[in-house]
Amino acid sequence: MFRCIVVISVVVLAGSSAWAQQKVDFSHDVLPILKARCASCHSNGSYKGGVSLDTREELLKSKAVVPGKGSASELIKRVTSNDPATRMPPKGNPLTAKEAAILSSWIDSGLEWESGFTFKPAAYVAPLKPRRFPLPQSIAGRDHPIDRIIDNYFKNQKLLPPSTLDDSTFIRRVYYDLIGLPPSEKEVVAFMADQTIGKRTALVERLQAENRSYADHWMAFWNDLLRNEYKGTGFIDNGRTQITGWLYRSLLDNKPYDQFTRELINPTPDSGGFAKGIQWRGAVNASQVVELQFAQNIGQVFFGANLKCASCHDSFIDSWKLTDAYGLAAVIADKPLAIHRCDKPTGATAGPKFLFPELGTIDAAASKTKRLEQLAVLVTHPDNGRFTRTIANRMWDRLMGHGIVHPVDMMGTKPWSEDLLDYLAVYLADNGYDLKKLMVHIATSQAYQSVATARRTEDEGANYVFLGPEIKRLTAEQFLDTVWMMTGTAPAKPLAPAAIPNFPATVPAERRLVRATLVHCDDLMRSLGRPNREQVVTTRPEHLTTLQALDLLNGKTITAMLASGGGNILKGHPTASPDKITELLFMQAFARSPRPDERATALALLGNKPTAENIADLLGALVMLPEFQLIR
Repeated sequence: MFRCIVVISVVVLAGSSAWAQQKVDFSHDVLPILKARCASCHSNGSYKGGVSLDTREELLKSKAVVPGKGSASELIKRVTSNDPATRMPPKGNPLTAKEAAILSSWIDSGLEWESGFTFKPAAYVAPLKPRRFPLPQSIAGRDHPIDRIIDNYFKNQKLLPPSTLDDSTFIRRVYYDLIGLPPSEKEVVAFMADQTIGKRTALVERLQAENRSYADHWMAFWNDLLRNEYKGTGFIDNGRTQITGWLYRSLLDNKPYDQFTRELINPTPDSGGFAKGIQWRGAVNASQVVELQFAQNIGQVFFGANLKCASCHDSFIDSWKLTDAYGLAAVIADKPLAIHRCDKPTGATAGPKFLFPELGTIDAAASKTKRLEQLAVLVTHPDNGRFTRTIANRMWDRLMGHGIVHPVDMMGTKPWSEDLLDYLAVYLADNGYDLKKLMVHIATSQAYQSVATARRTEDEGANYVFLGPEIKRLTAEQFLDTVWMMTGTAPAKPLAPAAIPNFPATVPAERRLVRATLVHCDDLMRSLGRPNREQVVTTRPEHLTTLQALDLLNGKTITAMLASGGGNILKGHPTASPDKITELLFMQAFARSPRPDERATALALLGNKPTAENIADLLGALVMLPEFQLIR
């Protein structure tokens, strides 16, 4: 089939021995060894032998490790050497066999590194309170506040702003970003023919007014972030409850984000599943009891703070302490919470404590309900700029492909533009914590409407320079929704057990389909990146894997959809010419007409009298192309 040609090159990427080896945990297994035995000579300005452990990138540059080949790496040869002249570390006892095996397995597994971690001491302290500042002067008549900030950034970086997107690319990008679906052929044609100056702003505002489409799309983001799922671990024995109905209605009503957050922290019966966490069956590590899950999830979701390491010991990767995680966990505890360090009891107990005591305290003598109420007030306190910065950064990352602070869960890291992050955070608060309004504000800027750059293959950390939006992959839900829309194979009804309302009249007929966000995850969705949601997921993998390529090439699910789609398209357009079918599919897939060479190839594939099989082959070829699977 025509579609086979497109993915053959991807399949050859399989076979790395990295996946055949046992993986180790960087923070708990590897980092303590590096910190105790290696860092004094190879980090933070001391780089003996030219080897730096400051970051993964620096370690790779030193050539001391070969990812996937532990035994062939110089690091392993040195730590296992019996020669005093070459053995590392040169002083003290040699590494034990277990320690050397851990490092070798770590290298074999691909040199996993905690995102954002560096051995260099942090010189930046993230501010807490919101900050207002006068906007820079506009340049070249670009008056949008975001553009005034970014144009000033480009000026200081001695860079030119990227050029503006063409209409076809813009309409496809904004549809996917705001409502998760491609525009129909009719919508593309009308937008391209529109000559009014403000048509892009009008389109953004119209899309955000489609409440049902917005809720259907953004359910995936919030399900990931709030670890909400419809079935799976914890539902059999009632160790977990979902918040689907509450969450969907909150999105449909565009509930203000501060109110939304307070209802999650100090929950109603319908929103309690997030705070309650998962009650695992059997014995669990002390850091995974429901109280510490609560602390980890609150810290990660609302503050971009990693409390998972600090739930076991003082964090290796940032400044959070064991007492911080336990203090937040104690807010929801029904009885005194015994502190464990590395799963061993310390003999101490934790009292309720907020992560940012500058904003206020929590009354240890109060009832749990009252403590949660106090916590909800502190989290959403007007002076808590960390709260607004974190969600503003997540929205920017979602729309632009890279956070102002990156990774998005390392909000103690210096942003590439403090002014932009502070502006967006204050804008959100000033506008009633309206996330839709924040998205509209971003999407109506020239910065958003600029030509996208390729996604960086390596995290550049403090050296990152913003060059414009970055290309994004379609999510599993966006991919399936689009294929369902093109092939007419969407499910008949949502499978999510929630009070999902009927389609409002405001939803255009072409978008009245059951969305992938509202059905149970299948094998194709899983391979395309939809997580199991047993823990908070803030970003999904951006790179195509061998498993995904194989599922797209030979998977039963996609094959059946394309086969059915060929028949459905033929049935829906019985008199359409091959040229009309080609035009229709290219508009749906790419929001543009085919180029002459593409049209010729498609027509040759369809033949003079297209069959369902011919149309399925053309569909398969289109959905395998990078242009289809990427948002540019």
